[in-house]
Amino acid sequence: MASAATPRKRCAIYTRKSSEEGLEQEFNSLDAQRVACEAFVQSQAGEGWVAARDHYDDGGFSGGSMDRPGLKRLLADVAAGKIDVVVVYKVDRLTRSLMDFSRIVERFDANEVSFVSVTQAFNTTSSMGRLTLNVLLSFAQFEREVTGERIRDKIALSKARGIWMGGMVPLGYDLKDRRLSINEGEAQTVRLIFARYLELRSVNALRDWLEHSGVRSKSWMSRGGRQMGGVVLGRGAIFHVLRNRLYLGEIPHKGEVHPGRHVPIVDRETFDRAQALLGDNRAGEARRPVKVAAAVLTGLVYDADGRPFSPSASYGKGGRLYRYYLASDLQTGHRRRSDDDRIRRVNGEVLEVFARDAICRIAERPDISARDLPTYLRRLELRSSSTELLLDARALFGPRSVDLSVREAQARLAEDEELGWDDDPPRSILRLKIPVRFQMRGGRTWIEGGRHPGQVRRINRGLVQALKSAHLELHELAASPLTPLADASAARAPDDQHRRQVSRLAFLAPDLQQMILDGRQPAALKLRTLLKAEPPLLWTDQRRWFANFG
Repeated sequence: MASAATPRKRCAIYTRKSSEEGLEQEFNSLDAQRVACEAFVQSQAGEGWVAARDHYDDGGFSGGSMDRPGLKRLLADVAAGKIDVVVVYKVDRLTRSLMDFSRIVERFDANEVSFVSVTQAFNTTSSMGRLTLNVLLSFAQFEREVTGERIRDKIALSKARGIWMGGMVPLGYDLKDRRLSINEGEAQTVRLIFARYLELRSVNALRDWLEHSGVRSKSWMSRGGRQMGGVVLGRGAIFHVLRNRLYLGEIPHKGEVHPGRHVPIVDRETFDRAQALLGDNRAGEARRPVKVAAAVLTGLVYDADGRPFSPSASYGKGGRLYRYYLASDLQTGHRRRSDDDRIRRVNGEVLEVFARDAICRIAERPDISARDLPTYLRRLELRSSSTELLLDARALFGPRSVDLSVREAQARLAEDEELGWDDDPPRSILRLKIPVRFQMRGGRTWIEGGRHPGQVRRINRGLVQALKSAHLELHELAASPLTPLADASAARAPDDQHRRQVSRLAFLAPDLQQMILDGRQPAALKLRTLLKAEPPLLWTDQRRWFANFG
């Protein structure tokens, strides 16, 4: 037992297991590591060692990454001074990366925290202990890389033999005994997609037809019992189907194609015709005249969290060029959460005109053009409820006293209901706060909130098209409010959830439907809100419901 003079050392025990296999057992690998570490800590009780109550466990996390919740909590407590010694069963439980290990040890040393491995007696406070640990970590990293090479070689060899090596089961197939077998109902959908594409000759037209026809993606039940998939097929999903060589009975791997062991769904002639049409359409886009898209705000646009926007351009009908500023996560393909209200895409011309007009107002200089924006603008932040501009006061006001110019500008701002400013700006920087939000809907950029030059309400094409589809859907089912009473006896309900959601729009009050057609609906009202919600049946209640969207 430690004497009263022996300092107390708080010991944090960290455990990790790469896979989740076996973690459901009553006594698993993490428990075994913890028992061994607790026994070692107890053996050092004479040195004042005491095991911390908090558990730092990472079950199912690779040692090649620092993105582990248990490790993050451990490092946070180390930084907070709550830990004196970190105990692990083996060094590679902490990390398998030599670079990550050196970073972790540096953080331990900075906070005077020792590191101990139960099965490998080390003391990282000495140079010899660190050298030995580095050697062991080098071997651990080598073992991890060799294991990865073995797995990659096994996958390549298996695919060369035509064996499907896992992943998301494609539309048209089911997985039975670890092999792909045809799902005849879904296979008919795949053949239909190829046939209609050859008829329509356009992925956009095919997408609209599939959505209107009620064709949905593959649905399945997750391990947690959740129903997954069964959604509208977007452009990316349709391209994936049309280019997927699995439907020819082949297994592609790193640019090579091998005969598969599964039954093909599409014949080669149909597949080759689809590839030729895809190539022709892409070549047609490439032949369009190249225009220089001057994105003057490049490197200046950010969201509220400091993530940058990048310029992008695309051609529409008639060869018209459309310019945008896109959020970084949109370009990398990250899916948007349902509660995420961050701005992800803004029309380039609209944003540039908006920034130019705001700067002209504050400087009282109508001669400023969009090309001059990089001269005066340091940064433009697109927030959920406001847009903020950081301006270079020296460049904006010229050789005059910057302090005087900023005070004069702030005096004008105080009389302007639209603009605000930072109460304590750095010298030579003026921050404008404009209570407006940029929102893309129906392919157009809306500017919501506030009043400023150029603000025009636009018709939301998505809402208008959904309203038209609702009346068309119910008219085909003889259930539309416009259907004569004599024909209403044959009415029937739509046969799937999406069609039922769309059809409800036909029962909105006539004045509310006219608001949508005129583009006068509340700014916060979105199509997905109308589809997922259940508006009241009474028109008076519907009007109050609409008013809640502001």
